[in-house]
Amino acid sequence: MHAVTELFRQTFNEEPLLVQSPGRINLLGEHTDYNEGFVLPAAIDKFAYVAIQKRPDDRVVLIASDLNEKFETTLRDIQPVKSGWCNYILGVAYQFISGGYQLGGFNLILSSNIPVGAGLSSSAAVSCASAYAMNTLFHCGVDRLTLARFAQAAEHTFAGVQCGIMDQFASLFGKANHVIRLDCRSMDYEYVPLLSSGYEWILVDSGVKHSLAASEYNQRRSECMKGVDRIAQKYPYVKSLRDASLQQVNECLAEDEILNRRCRYVVEENVRVTEACQDLLKGDMLSFGKKMIQTHRGLQHLYEVSCAELDFLVDTAINLHGVAGSRMMGGGFGGCTLNLVEAGLAEQFIHQISEAYSRFAKKEPAIYRVKITDGAKQLVS
Repeated sequence: MHAVTELFRQTFNEEPLLVQSPGRINLLGEHTDYNEGFVLPAAIDKFAYVAIQKRPDDRVVLIASDLNEKFETTLRDIQPVKSGWCNYILGVAYQFISGGYQLGGFNLILSSNIPVGAGLSSSAAVSCASAYAMNTLFHCGVDRLTLARFAQAAEHTFAGVQCGIMDQFASLFGKANHVIRLDCRSMDYEYVPLLSSGYEWILVDSGVKHSLAASEYNQRRSECMKGVDRIAQKYPYVKSLRDASLQQVNECLAEDEILNRRCRYVVEENVRVTEACQDLLKGDMLSFGKKMIQTHRGLQHLYEVSCAELDFLVDTAINLHGVAGSRMMGGGFGGCTLNLVEAGLAEQFIHQISEAYSRFAKKEPAIYRVKITDGAKQLVS
């Protein structure tokens, strides 16, 4: 925070407005958001920071301090560019302008301590921080849900990723020591307290980098849509997998094994999220941890978005003392596993999982111990 503020002062010789927006973990509900289902995300204490201030002209000057890169354009010339990080900011600005909001030119410096490619939604944090900052700086009066939609639209139109809204919602609506039970159809949500003081959330980064723009992510989305179309031929009220039952999936997709597996996973995952909320309310973290493992097996065998490194990390973790649950997290094909570990055994877990993975993958995994925090907000530098 202080570094990006000082760089802004040195570069532009003025005081910036400073905003932070967090990354997120998703406890359960993977790949259900774009199927209008339920998700259970939480904001974490790793952030994208945006320092911003108005310019006297219509120019837009963007600096990524971590990459030592700079990009300039004008408000009227905003369009997708080749440099990936710019698109998450430019796409948001385009949404404001398209919505009739009066933006002026601005200087913006971005910095982030969210690991890229780890499945912690670093891109959503950048777009949400940018949206919150522009909204505050130019007094647009946009509510948080609309900001989340602006950030999501930026990913769709400028970054080329047909993501759901979970990541952006978590980054803007996060609440310390709570998870969000979000209905991705109605956007109704409730905060569920985390009564898990005896446990820690520990992320183990496989070091396998993935891009959600890769064809596999969009292919899974397409497969789910095809499954819905098939089911709707017999059950017209089924508009998304949110409406489908397991019986309908097996009945209507019996002759297409791939579509059956994809849709079966999503339907089962929606049920798990609902049941898992009751576990959290009771403080039954052992039962919750079992559902995490079930989710991983579904992602591994039915949705087929895991990889050998993630499977190894989960298989190893669930056989270690003090681990209640473990699963891959994020879009898939790399990134982190999320582990629910007894607090007193966290150091032992980190040592054992690191040693085992080093032997398996011939490289040290990055480990992140995270806490559940609040969503995007303005900071005082």
